[in-house]
This record gives sequence, structure tokens and C-alpha cells, in this order.
Amino acid sequence: MDAIRSWVEESPYSHFLGVRLEHLDETSARLRLPYQDENSNPGKALHGGCAASLGTIGSQAIARAALGAGSGAFHTAQMQVSYLAAAIGEDVIAEAELLRRGKELCFVSVGVKTEEGKPIARITTTVRGRMGAEPSEATTTTGDHGESDPGPMGPHIGRVPFIGHRGIAVEHMTGGTSRLIMPFAGDNADLAGGVHEGAVLALLDTAGAMGSWAESGPGPYKASTASMQLQNLAPAPKADLVAYGRCVRRDNEIFFTDVEVASAGDGSVVARGTVLYRIVT
Repeated sequence: MDAIRSWVEESPYSHFLGVRLEHLDETSARLRLPYQDENSNPGKALHGGCAASLGTIGSQAIARAALGAGSGAFHTAQMQVSYLAAAIGEDVIAEAELLRRGKELCFVSVGVKTEEGKPIARITTTVRGRMGAEPSEATTTTGDHGESDPGPMGPHIGRVPFIGHRGIAVEHMTGGTSRLIMPFAGDNADLAGGVHEGAVLALLDTAGAMGSWAESGPGPYKASTASMQLQNLAPAPKADLVAYGRCVRRDNEIFFTDVEVASAGDGSVVARGTVLYRIVT
């Protein structure tokens, strides 16, 4: 349990967020994330990537406890996040519960709420312990059209505190497609040395949102991620990452954007998913 606590609290990414492990056993975990401006969107709203990060951290903590340290390396193979409300300038708590333990998979449910009990997000995950198996051959991304037009919004995205601290930069953001780069940096790292899954989730979420804005165009609109589904194909490497977003459908105020996250060096795919984004025009 001490090793898991160290992974939760001392991984550079989760340490930057300020995550604290308040309880852990083989079937449940409780995490606290104190409010800080660095984790926020404008208006002191908790960035969705932080809520998703609590989901993967809590789920992995339980899986590591249930399966044992020798069952690694671990990765959250599948995740569904539903964003229910915003946390504004306040601490949040994540309570994770083991639904079922298999030989190498753990199915976990996580609820994120405020101190007063307001639901912020509901997350379900499937965490895999690789049981020491060697990595399989990586899938290589096909990339995108290669254009580089950040549009009118792209140059300003890094001003959002949480996004800026991840080092995320917009290379392209027009015509319903987005391309974002996230450099490998200390504050994005896992204790094992690669990119922390929480940082990967934050990049995927942001690329999905930017792909949606690239479809709608800028304006004085209200917007937020409603939900996202994703798969981490393997533990993320120690490398700069690139995310490709493509809005595949717009239904009035709802945008469906597919995202692929890959190593910027060799193009190996790290994660993929779909972001359901809402822009009220």
C-alpha cells in the first residue's frame, strides 16, 4: 500500500495536481483534490481533465492493490466519463469502488463530487495489469492533412491555466479538425517515467474540445465536455505527444469529435477516443 500511495501522490503529474489518497484497500479508494488555480478553466471551474485524472488514478490504485505489484505494468484500457456539473473554486473528492476483479482486468466505478456532495462526474473504467508481458506491436497513426492553421482561437488556448501548465499548444484548429502538441515535461510524468495517464486524458479531452470549436467557429458561447469514451492502448512512453481531433458529426449544439493521441516521434498510437462536446450558440 505504501508503494501505491507513493505512485498516487508522488508521480510528478498527480503531485502537481495536489492529489491526496485518503483511503485505499483492495475494493475501494478515496482521493481528494484541493482547489488550486492551476487546475482550472476560466472562472475557477475545475478542468475536465482533472476529474478524468481522478478516475484513472483511483481505478489504478484499486487495481494495483487487488492484483498485486507483480501484475504490472498497468494501464486503464477503457474509460467512460460523464461530466454532470462543474466544481467552481472548491475541493473535490473521488470515491472509487471495485465492481469485479478478473485475472488481469479490474472493473471500477468512480464518483467525483464536491465536499458538499454535488456530483461532478461519473466514471467507469477497465484497468489492465499486463502481468509482465512484453508490449505488442504498436499501431501507427495515419496523422492528418498536415495543414497548420491555428485559427483565431488556437493561439489563446494556452492561457487556460490547466492547459498552459501541461504545455499544450495548438498547431491546427480550423475546418473541424485539430492538432495539439504536448511536450514531455516533468509535470506530465508518471512515477515510472513515461507520460502519466491523467495527462494523456487531458490532452485527448482538449483535442476533442478544440476539434468541436474548429467546426463551430469562435463566439461568445457556453461550452463544456459532456462525456468522453477512450482507450489507452498501452502505458504512455517518455515522449512528446500529438493529438489529432476530427469532428465527425454536429447535431445542433452537440459535437462528436474522434481523437487519436500518438507519440510525436514515431507515430505510435497511445490512446484513442470520442469526445461529446456541447457548444450553446
